[in-house]
Amino acid sequence: VQLQASGGGLVQPGGSLRLSCAASGSTADIKLMGWYRQAPGKQRELVAIITSGGGTTYVDSVKGRSTISRDNAKNMMYLQMLYLKPEDTAVYYCYAYAIIGPTSGQAYWGQGTLVTVSS
Repeated sequence: VQLQASGGGLVQPGGSLRLSCAASGSTADIKLMGWYRQAPGKQRELVAIITSGGGTTYVDSVKGRSTISRDNAKNMMYLQMLYLKPEDTAVYYCYAYAIIGPTSGQAYWGQGTLVTVSS
């Protein structure tokens, strides 16, 4: 599985962005996708995940102003972020977890896209 993230950029506080993640390869094996982010000097943290069935989970700091979605037909995942804050500044990575065997799975990461929230 290969993941390609895009959509980052510079946005003013209060603005919005939509991040996209294109998946290719053995996408039928993907069970879970999500977004992580890593701010300068901080550890990578989970932002949101979405299951193959459409179930979603968000970190408290983005809950209510972010929406994660998937288009399985296009092998795409999105993260719509509203009311962006300076503390949302980070490199955002797309993530996928695929089942590769009866009792095994594999995590995959995209290359990251930088989101900078600043006036």
